Amino acid sequence: MAAPWILPRLLMLAAISLLALALPAQAAREAVLRQVQLPHSYYWRELYLPQLTTGPSAADFTPDGKAVVYSMGGSLWRQAIGEDRATELTSGPGYDFQPDVSPDGTRVVFARQHRDAIELVELELASATERVLTRDAAVAVEPRYSPDGKRIAYVSSREAGRFTIWIADHTGEGLLAPHRLLKENRTTLARYYYSEYDHAINPGWSPDGKRLYFVSNRDAAWGSGDIWSVALDAPDNWQHVLREETTWSTRPEISPDGHRLLYSSYQGRQWHQLWLTTPTGDYPFPLTFGEFDRRNARWSADGEQVLYISNEGGNTSLWVQDTVGGERREIVARSRAWLRPTAQLRIELRDAADQPLAARLSVLGSDGRHYAPDDAWMRADDGFDRAVQEHETHYFHCADACTLQVPQGAISVSASAGFERRPLTRKLRLAAAGERLQLAFEDNALPPQFGPWTSLDQHVHMNYGGHYRNTTATLADAARAEDLDVLYNLIVNKEQRLNDIAEFRPGASEIGGVTLVQAQEFHSSYWGHLGVLHLGDHVLTPDFSAYRHTALASPWPHNGVVAALAHRQGAVVGYVHPFDWPIDPAKEKALTNTLPADVALGNMDYMEVVSFADHLATADVWHRLLNLGYRLPAGAGTDAMANYASMRGPVGLNRLFLNQSGRSPAALAEGIRSGHGFVSNGPLLGFTLEGKRPGEVLARANGGAAVFRASLRTGIPVDHLEVLVNGEAVAQLKPGRNGGGDFEGSIDLQHSGWVLLRAWGPSTPLLMDIYPYASTNPVWIEIGDAPVRSPRDAGYFVAWLERTIADVAARDDFNTAREKEATLAYLRSARLRFEEAM
Repeated sequence: MAAPWILPRLLMLAAISLLALALPAQAAREAVLRQVQLPHSYYWRELYLPQLTTGPSAADFTPDGKAVVYSMGGSLWRQAIGEDRATELTSGPGYDFQPDVSPDGTRVVFARQHRDAIELVELELASATERVLTRDAAVAVEPRYSPDGKRIAYVSSREAGRFTIWIADHTGEGLLAPHRLLKENRTTLARYYYSEYDHAINPGWSPDGKRLYFVSNRDAAWGSGDIWSVALDAPDNWQHVLREETTWSTRPEISPDGHRLLYSSYQGRQWHQLWLTTPTGDYPFPLTFGEFDRRNARWSADGEQVLYISNEGGNTSLWVQDTVGGERREIVARSRAWLRPTAQLRIELRDAADQPLAARLSVLGSDGRHYAPDDAWMRADDGFDRAVQEHETHYFHCADACTLQVPQGAISVSASAGFERRPLTRKLRLAAAGERLQLAFEDNALPPQFGPWTSLDQHVHMNYGGHYRNTTATLADAARAEDLDVLYNLIVNKEQRLNDIAEFRPGASEIGGVTLVQAQEFHSSYWGHLGVLHLGDHVLTPDFSAYRHTALASPWPHNGVVAALAHRQGAVVGYVHPFDWPIDPAKEKALTNTLPADVALGNMDYMEVVSFADHLATADVWHRLLNLGYRLPAGAGTDAMANYASMRGPVGLNRLFLNQSGRSPAALAEGIRSGHGFVSNGPLLGFTLEGKRPGEVLARANGGAAVFRASLRTGIPVDHLEVLVNGEAVAQLKPGRNGGGDFEGSIDLQHSGWVLLRAWGPSTPLLMDIYPYASTNPVWIEIGDAPVRSPRDAGYFVAWLERTIADVAARDDFNTAREKEATLAYLRSARLRFEEAM
């Protein structure tokens, strides 16, 4: 799981990284909805904000309870309950979400994401006239009419880039006197994932229109907050309704009779279900049950039914359920009345041998919106270049042929099928008769003398609170479309929940040609997160340490203890998404990551070098460890939250290529430990040195020239291809016009150490990562009996551990003195190793 500061600090410190490591320019690619400054964007974007999905994402009853208005595919639709035809009410520009029907049934207010903002828009149903209500270039969501229709409550980031509740008078001409309802409060609590500034979200009106119920993290260290209420005429007098850990999806709704409060909760479970309590928070009871999510619930006007979104089938779906008896009916649009002419587009996928192929597709319509088949899981990139795109890329996976309905006119189709085939883009004009588009991918694999290869994504989270519900089968489908051979599902907590804990079993499973390994991510953001692969018996619990304001506040166990426990089960352990900027021990505000200590004391088997972090900054630390003789292999993992609609790349965005064909658990574990291969987010690298491959040893009695052979294949532009010897570039190779090339050369080796090949380049819309990067693992060099030495790098890690030791010594929240003494002894032992190398 990504550390919470990655995106904000990555953007903020990009310039520092550029100067320090000569990184490729990153200013072009920035986070989606960058105007929201706090908190950490990776979670609220998916867990709170509406996302483009092919299924329904939010809905509301009409006042008579006979029909519903809902968001689907970026449009608003109206459908009578009991009928199967939906009528499109809006069609952009942009994507429309979160409809709220006015009390008299004549209007709908909703949130529209267009370009790089979300504004409120009102639709007059009779005339189909739209009126833009906000023009703040901010993020405005969750609009709710007051019971008399004279006011609208909503959440906006317009002030200081943080979410809070606003109230405005509502007239036929728009909003009057919008004002912030609640005062700003800055907490002294230590928070992780959440800002030091309290937020307020999920507004809902009392039936008399005098109070608002909402969620705020006031006085909460963990989660998105508790349920509160305030009177509109006394907004400083907060009333606490219910204390419970939440993650953005609670959305409290008072029943029309004012006696029941409906909300979504995962209390004691792994999935959100609907719960009921009273307006004063008395003894909550579950209303629904199931191993899936039910969210975004709304009452009917008579209080006899609730409407909600479910992901029980994987994709999102819309249901209406009786509050007494529990009878429920799915609302499905089996036919659709579109606002503009559409036509059918059929896409067929083939490989170079004309065989059916699964792939990732992105279809951009003539209206500037993305489209997908009705049953596809739509995904969104988490960043984009404003100079190139109006909004982020959306995409979906296709097994081999897909059919979708798209507005007539100019269409752009982009397709990708893994790293070993060239990506495709086709433009066409879609007429009323429809179109059949055949896409044939060209091979772009490395020369066979460098193979065989098995590709791994060492860091995926199958389910992590997102819009969809993944199974091992749907996860394997995504991997197949990305041409990924092996993926590791890292079971990990999201606050109290341990998603997918029931999926754990030792070994591996084979699903349609994809190997799936159940593994673990151990959370300690004080020490650094760990990937724990190939556990032989059980998940390590608790799954975290150093969680402030909890019974697990102690920094014990440190990562060395965790690694030892994992190794007892035969596991492979490594640091994940390590560093987001160049680490300078003298300048860091705090430095408690124990990677150097764990490597020095022999407890690490790999580290992610290509990951949800800065690749060059991470590689700099890795190279320093290599310079001291630590043969630590590189790994790679996407940290993909695979059931998110808005996510960092697809599974397999970052991957490790092992120079082997075996996929048994034992073969995979040995391949990771051996370092036979390379890591990449796109470019493919082949490299030998005097016939030795990465992970092998070239031993010589004396120094001298050594011949290397290198190959590059890539569908993503790179402008650096270099051979490194002990961290220094000794040969610069120039890629050809097609982005690849085959090379041969000679380098001079006079000292023991290591040699590797790496490639990198500038940010590009072709890649859903900060920039292209690939690196082979080292070929280890042994010149006579000379040890590998680098006093400068040893001093760097001594300074690093001095900072860590000082920070640990100052803590007073260990459970026992023994824990603290053992931790300090461990760190001092590691520091001594580096001191001896100076």
